[in-house]
Amino acid sequence: MSRRRRGGIIAACLLLAGILVLLERSPLRQKWQPRGRSEDQVKAGDFQKYHEKTFSVVRVVDGDTIDIDVPDGRYEQTRIRLWGIDTPETENPQTRPMYFGQQAADFTTELTLERQVTVYLDTGNHTRGKYGRLLAYVQLPDDRILNEVLLSEGFAYADLRFRHSFYHNYQQLQASARRQKKGLWAHITRGQLPEWLQREEPDLLAE
Repeated sequence: MSRRRRGGIIAACLLLAGILVLLERSPLRQKWQPRGRSEDQVKAGDFQKYHEKTFSVVRVVDGDTIDIDVPDGRYEQTRIRLWGIDTPETENPQTRPMYFGQQAADFTTELTLERQVTVYLDTGNHTRGKYGRLLAYVQLPDDRILNEVLLSEGFAYADLRFRHSFYHNYQQLQASARRQKKGLWAHITRGQLPEWLQREEPDLLAE
């Protein structure tokens, strides 16, 4: 290959590289690229799709997690994580089932599975949790709120890690269930509490 031809190839390669750089920075390139929805757009879409609407519960994953019969993106159902509460784990692959976890799951199953529930989102708060699950308050067919029933009957803890509209009310419901030794509060030991609750309230079960 002659020196002139080799120089021409190098010059062409440099020109092509320069064009690619310009295209990468071009407003047109920015327009072509897909953009994820902002949190405000997600929230607006969730309120329009779910808030104050009624759906059927098709699966109970855990005491505080249910699936309803409406598609959510690539999923056939929408997974709801109940706002403001935490029930003991039953299906976490990283831990063994926790004390009273199965009882909480059975209680939620009895109240919701194959029944119509109404979903309420927390106005002024985000609508999705860490794993993309919908965060909601769920109204049962008898008009009670599932989140509150689980707390007041001693099947759940008031989740102190995340602020929401009924934060203080849920703390009071937990305190009442604990005083009355309802559900898990009848015989639980400190070591059976979730690790986050042991950190948040180190004196919760202190004598």
